Amino acid sequence: MQSYEPITLPHLTNEMVVNARKTRLCSFAVALEGWRRGLTLKWYTADSKYYDDMIVFGVNPPGRLYSLSSDKRTEYFFRTRGRKVSNEAVELSDDKYVTKQILAKAGVPVPLGKGFPAEATNEEIIEYGKNLGFPLVVKPVDGSLGWGVVTNIRDEQELAESLEYVRGDLNYEAVIVEQYIVGPEYRLYVIEDQVVAAYNRIPANIVGNGKDTIEELIRLKNQLRRKNARLSDCLIEIDVEILNFINEAGYTLDSVLPKGKKLYIREKSNVSIGGDPIDVTDELSDEIKEIGIRALKAMPGFAHGGVDIIINEGNVTREPAVVLELNATAQIGGILFPIEGESRDIPKAIIDYYFPETIGVEKADPRVYFDMSTVLEPLENRSSQEVEVIPAPMGEIYSKKFIVNGIVMKENYHRWLREQAHILNLHGHIERLYYNSIEILVAGTDPEAITKFKKLINQSKSARVDKITEQDYSGPIKVGFEINERYDINRFRSSAAALRVLNRDYIRLDRKKNRVVKDNNHIKNSTSWKVSAPIRKIGRLFK
Repeated sequence: MQSYEPITLPHLTNEMVVNARKTRLCSFAVALEGWRRGLTLKWYTADSKYYDDMIVFGVNPPGRLYSLSSDKRTEYFFRTRGRKVSNEAVELSDDKYVTKQILAKAGVPVPLGKGFPAEATNEEIIEYGKNLGFPLVVKPVDGSLGWGVVTNIRDEQELAESLEYVRGDLNYEAVIVEQYIVGPEYRLYVIEDQVVAAYNRIPANIVGNGKDTIEELIRLKNQLRRKNARLSDCLIEIDVEILNFINEAGYTLDSVLPKGKKLYIREKSNVSIGGDPIDVTDELSDEIKEIGIRALKAMPGFAHGGVDIIINEGNVTREPAVVLELNATAQIGGILFPIEGESRDIPKAIIDYYFPETIGVEKADPRVYFDMSTVLEPLENRSSQEVEVIPAPMGEIYSKKFIVNGIVMKENYHRWLREQAHILNLHGHIERLYYNSIEILVAGTDPEAITKFKKLINQSKSARVDKITEQDYSGPIKVGFEINERYDINRFRSSAAALRVLNRDYIRLDRKKNRVVKDNNHIKNSTSWKVSAPIRKIGRLFK
């Protein structure tokens, strides 16, 4: 398997975002940037009154709605969207056909097509499609993440089948039928007159190495995606579409793909279903960027957001590119953690836009971050409707790691050390390493406080310290001070206590195992797995 080192911003590493996945990643990245600049950060639940001020769609657990405040004002955000994007713009852009009409009226190039309400019959939609001309695309008026989009429909029969699938099986009754434009797709993130970032979304693909089967290559590709903070939850799942692509290319899951051979296994390029995000910010022409800016300006109250375009390579239209849709709450994880290129700092651009007075001010050390799960716990357990994050320690951070050996496993000793760290305004953690050995990480803006803490390590009556080894540390610093208790039989006063912890850990691991078994059963019982059975059987015969 090829080696892969995730591409990240130095101040937004994988370690920092481990508890901020999917749409939380967008919120966390923007909130973290503002928090590091000294702005007051608060998070809210869906029950909060502040949800009345911002239009949101669907179920929204904690981690999406937050505010950042300076001494002069407060700005509210939903994921990447602030209140400079009006509610009217959100509602209009959510309807893809209305968006198409607004853009076309403003002279922004869009694919030719028409929207049909739920009352429209499949027959009249098919008749329109025949007159427009194949190939076509069918997509929901209000869909998202690429769900329900059927592309490259080549004839009347395929159009009828696509409508049955989208309107019947998926229950997206209101649809758009439009031209199918051949060319690469791009997501531009635009703030007023500036394209802050752009990335190419390539459909799910694998590259042969001459020895592994296609099924194994998909598994290996998923291993690479798991290392990427944005892609770790967007794995390539083998379904009917993938099996059809493999079959049409003359292969089966058991085929060995020739070395260097690139095989696309999906039509759509959405990252959420296996697409690869590739940064193209510097390569994209000014002409294409200008189309994105014009699209943004065409929508009233749309100050910043995502613009999805496709480069015209099939000569369907005279325009160099057409705009597919606008996204008022665009996900930015793909450009923060691309597969290739550079990570682009959209969070910085958003905070610059909303709080220009913070540009150039003293910031917290870029290694400092807060843990999303810890912060949101009071909101998730319903004990509070809002929570304020402790202020970021401003200025340069000094840090040290101490490996402490001796009789140092007692919990009251660890709690005492944590109390001393709090008194000295230090952040860090205590981690059990192995028998009679712990790791202590301490960090703060005062190097003298770290020196004082080191002297305190062997001054507790609850422990006997035999050796302290000091090490330099330059990694990320999580605010607060945690005691991370790994299981160690030697720390228990009784076998009963040890059994209680063992039983708790067993339950936790058993739940994980059950989830894996459930997922596997779901795949085996799925229609795609059953449909693909003959293909897999034939592949084994010729292996």
